Amino acid sequence: MKQEKKTIIDRIWDFFASVRFAIIIFALISVTSIVGTILEQRADPAKNLQILSRLFGESLASPLYNIFDTLGFMNMYHSWWFTGLLVLFAVNLVICSLDRLPKIWKLVIEPISPLPEEKIRKFLINREIALKGTPDKLKDSVRAGIKGIGFHGTEEKEERGYQFFAQKGNYSRLGVYITHFSILFILAGAIIGIKFGFKGFMEIPEGTASNVVFSDDNQQKQLDFSVRCDNFNVEYYGMSEMPKEYRSWLTVIKDGKEVMKKSITVNDPLKYEGITFYQSSYGLVPNALNRGIFIFKVIAKDGQSSLLNLRLGGSFQIPGTGVSGTIADFSPALRFNSSGQAFTYSNQMNNPAVFINFSEAGKRKFSGWILKRYPRSWQLPDGSRVEFYNYWGVEYTGLQVRKDPGVWVVYFGCIMMSIGLFIALFMSHRRVWVKIIGDKNTTRVIVGASANKNRASFERKIDGMISVLNKKQGGEK
Repeated sequence: MKQEKKTIIDRIWDFFASVRFAIIIFALISVTSIVGTILEQRADPAKNLQILSRLFGESLASPLYNIFDTLGFMNMYHSWWFTGLLVLFAVNLVICSLDRLPKIWKLVIEPISPLPEEKIRKFLINREIALKGTPDKLKDSVRAGIKGIGFHGTEEKEERGYQFFAQKGNYSRLGVYITHFSILFILAGAIIGIKFGFKGFMEIPEGTASNVVFSDDNQQKQLDFSVRCDNFNVEYYGMSEMPKEYRSWLTVIKDGKEVMKKSITVNDPLKYEGITFYQSSYGLVPNALNRGIFIFKVIAKDGQSSLLNLRLGGSFQIPGTGVSGTIADFSPALRFNSSGQAFTYSNQMNNPAVFINFSEAGKRKFSGWILKRYPRSWQLPDGSRVEFYNYWGVEYTGLQVRKDPGVWVVYFGCIMMSIGLFIALFMSHRRVWVKIIGDKNTTRVIVGASANKNRASFERKIDGMISVLNKKQGGEK
């Protein structure tokens, strides 16, 4: 009999359903992802030229960069061909699943029925014992034994005795398809994020607002609302210069109204209208060191106090006294050398300090540096105190901005994958047949069972059931 000739549709179906095609697509996605991880995406060409020089030498760096750039590896995850690979992988996954589903579905929905003795003996898990008593007296013990291993057996009367049969976990065979389906959700979420989302950054000075997001390739995207940085602060570990926490106080402004306020840290972002703002960096605003506002609390020795907002060169008076102070100098990072001379060692606000001249009745009384991070420097010689709280308006907060409309699709896919993997790995389709046959003064009990996964565990349960029956009825194996 001649084999039926396949149509072009059948050939295409077989091509996409083949495991070989799946391996090729998966390998291409893996290799290109490795390249896309090594090369910095949408970065300054100099950075990737430096990476290629380290890997292949300076002579090959430039031509290799041109090749990778032409192929789209510098913005790989937004390229048409990478999206195409994901789509082909999804198509292969769907067709492979559909191609094998009918056979699996038949096993899932097929009802269990009694079997002849010779078929029961052919199962990989099979046992037989002889027990004292008649089938009628033993059937309740057998039913209890089947129930003891987690089955609710169906009983059928036969010519020489009875047969019990049961199954459980038949739908566990679909666990792999739930996993396949979850991968499709994850791929769909990734494609949605690539096509309809964006990623960029904002640098917002204290006291200002912005609605412009810059991408890695310096393209601009305008938001339909603004984000204002009300304040920024860095907390350090003790007296060290290792940052412990960056915190920004942000306000969302839409249509001229403040609609949301939140203080954010690295692991606690602000989310508004599907856009997430992460704390990522900070720094000094260029040419702003002399334009900030000093925030002091001045406390006289008798307890009188006042809160002050002053600029460089500004003056104030200690409450209840004739002593006045004038802000003469500022350093963002003050340090003293071995000779006791002060100098600035960094252009960041690592150790902000202000130099104040104090006078009384027009005569200079004392002067010195007051350091924000060293409260001991706040105490003045006359017993009064100048608490240095902040130098506001000279720093900016750096925000990473991300919109990913596909993220919830990915999360749902991950949940589905966890469920599917649990079913596929830890649950199995188990079937058991127990045939009771009367034979003169004894009764033979024949057990046949199958499990598509973890057969050893199921076999131990069958042995346990046999052992209980044997002890209870005084039989012989």
